[in-house]
Amino acid sequence: MTPDKLFDLTGKVALVTGGATGIGRMAAEGLIAAGARVLIASRKAAACEAVANELNAMGYIGKAEGFGGDVASEEGIAALVAEVESRTDKLHILMNNAGRSWGAPLGQHPYDAWDKLLKLNVQGMFHLTQSLLPLLLKAANAADPARVVNVGSVMGDLPKGTTTYSYAVSKGAVHHMTRVLSNDLAPEFITVNALAPGPFPSNMTDFALGSEEGRAQSAKGVPLGRVGSPEDIAGAMQFLCSRAGAYVSGAILPLSGGMQSSTQISLFNEDL
Repeated sequence: MTPDKLFDLTGKVALVTGGATGIGRMAAEGLIAAGARVLIASRKAAACEAVANELNAMGYIGKAEGFGGDVASEEGIAALVAEVESRTDKLHILMNNAGRSWGAPLGQHPYDAWDKLLKLNVQGMFHLTQSLLPLLLKAANAADPARVVNVGSVMGDLPKGTTTYSYAVSKGAVHHMTRVLSNDLAPEFITVNALAPGPFPSNMTDFALGSEEGRAQSAKGVPLGRVGSPEDIAGAMQFLCSRAGAYVSGAILPLSGGMQSSTQISLFNEDL
C-alpha cells in the first residue's frame, strides 16, 4: 500500500505521441520519474531526441528514447508502429497525445480545418491504438492491465472554447471513443481512459498562455485560480498507468481546476 509500490512503473514500456512538447513532455517526464522506459515520438525527430537527452540527464530511474513519428496519415502510423516494434516486443502504456488545434470565428472557420483536425485528433488516434493492439495484448494481464491514455480536453465536454469549433468537436469524439474502446478492451485486460485538460502552457496554447499576464487572465476562469502545471499531468499519468489505477477504465479524468463542474449562472438567479 506504500506509494513506492502503488505508483512504481519500473520495467514498463510506454509510447507517448507528441511527446516533445507541452502535455506530452510533462507526461513523459512523469512516467520516466516513476521508472518507465518511454518512447517519445512526434513529427520532429530532432526535437524528440533532444527532449529524450534532456530527460535522461535528470537522474530519473526510467529512460527515454526519442524518434520521429507521424500519426496524421495511414503511412505515417504504419512507419511509427514498425519503429516501436523494432524497439520492444510489448507495450505496457500508450499515451495518444499527438494533436492539433484551430481557431477561427464562426462564419470564417475553414472547411479544411475539420479534415485536418479529425484526421489527426480522432482518426489517427484510433488507428494507432488499433495497430498497436498486438503489443498491448502481450503486456496485458488481469492483475496488471495494459493502459491506453487518450488526451481529450475540457472543451470536449463544455462549450468553453470560443472559435475552436473543429478542435472542441474532435475532443468530444476522443472522449466518446475512449468509452467505446474501454467497453471493448477491458475484457482483454487493457484499460482505456482519457485526460480532459483545462489550460496548460504549451506550444498549442502559447498564443494565450505564453506570458505571465496571459496565464493570470486565463486563471480567472478556473475555479482553483491557476493554470495547470507539469506535476498535474505527471501525477495523473502515474496514477492511471500504475497499480494505483489498475481498476479504472472508461474514465474521462478532468484536469481543469474544477472547470468541468463550474457555472456562471445560478439556477435560481440569485446575485452571486
